[in-house]
Amino acid sequence: MNLFGFVECANKTQSLKALFDLLVSSASEEGFTEIVYGALTFAEPLRLAGCPPPLVAMKVPPDWCQRYLERKYYTIDPVVRRTPMFAGPFLWDELAKEYRLQACEQRVLQEAREAGLKNGVGVPLFGPPGRISVVSFASRFDDADPRTNVRRLKALAWHFHIAFEEIAKPSDCTSDGKVSLSEREKDCLRWVAEGKSSWEIGKILSVSENTVNFHVKNAIRKLGTANRTSGLVKAIRLGLIEFTEPALATPMVA
Repeated sequence: MNLFGFVECANKTQSLKALFDLLVSSASEEGFTEIVYGALTFAEPLRLAGCPPPLVAMKVPPDWCQRYLERKYYTIDPVVRRTPMFAGPFLWDELAKEYRLQACEQRVLQEAREAGLKNGVGVPLFGPPGRISVVSFASRFDDADPRTNVRRLKALAWHFHIAFEEIAKPSDCTSDGKVSLSEREKDCLRWVAEGKSSWEIGKILSVSENTVNFHVKNAIRKLGTANRTSGLVKAIRLGLIEFTEPALATPMVA
């Protein structure tokens, strides 16, 4: 399933299980069959059965799942602990290079590899107010390449995350979900989707860089998101700008 198909299906589901199954199916096509989604800095009321906080949904080998939960590895897992320190996707194998991991953290990574979770990549997800979540992808295969697939995995994670937030929204929420963006705000977001910087967008639209930043910040505020990436994904989900797969395949500036 391509990204366009994933977005179309994600927009139609109102079930966390169905949405997570969709994410697993899409990531598996790239060889990343093992996935964990966690809410790190807040209590998420909606989660799959058997997932204690901060876990929300997980698909890993059963034996590893049992050990991870019984030993409460989520309290010492370096992927969970270190996610807030990253602004973008990171490789599990690079955690030891970036930080002096504790022995217990190293043990979790080693046991995860032995259980079949290899070539892992974490995608930090930021939302207001100060909310941090993460989607972790791993593969059973030695030759899976997270570097080659990181852009697609990042896009899948953000689309999943935004769709999940809509499903998890309290039923008594007074907001009707309607957002109105100006044409200039939409233009700026479309070029953000193409990976353009504010300076480049300004040149394209014949406005100043400060003007571009003004419109992008306004759009982010209206959408209730924390940064350009999450704002862009939500604008696409709400149908405020068109989704084109080539655009989402390029890097998105956070």
